[in-house]
Amino acid sequence: MNHLVPTQAGAQLISLAVYIAVAAWYVAPWLARRERAEALIALLWLHVFRYVALQIFSAQQQGFPISTGGATEIVVGDVGGAVIAFVAIFLLRQRANAGAALAWLLVIETAIDTVLNVRGGIDENLMGAASGVVWMILVFYVPAIVVGVGLLTWQLVARRHETIAPDRMAEGAGGRLQEQS
Repeated sequence: MNHLVPTQAGAQLISLAVYIAVAAWYVAPWLARRERAEALIALLWLHVFRYVALQIFSAQQQGFPISTGGATEIVVGDVGGAVIAFVAIFLLRQRANAGAALAWLLVIETAIDTVLNVRGGIDENLMGAASGVVWMILVFYVPAIVVGVGLLTWQLVARRHETIAPDRMAEGAGGRLQEQS
């Protein structure tokens, strides 16, 4: 077995554990103090940057041994997730309930994308083959996405009866409603 396989897997697991601790100790309490739309928006921003997956084509040219089909599958899933997240943020900022529906769509899309990417990585023997930017993405960003989608699911389920309140985000630091222009 290549020593890079346990190194990459170990680094991913460490990142996952660290992100779970940060989520439990800091993010979850912070989210609990926010109204529903604001909490969802904060979690959705993490997904907007999934277009970083476009880097896979550069990595492929530099020797990362992924097929063009596999790279395309990754890019379509991640860029699609980024677009869904950005549109959901836009809708939530407009106080449209469709924003929460799109957040659910993102959860489903991310789950499917993750399963397909893991399956593709196994089929193409990619574990341990990553280096450079691809390694950094797999070790630091992918575990953040996994924990982030878990937090997003938790917020969508736990706060499903809360409305997307139109007035709360207009509150100023002093707690008074400000006029929206």
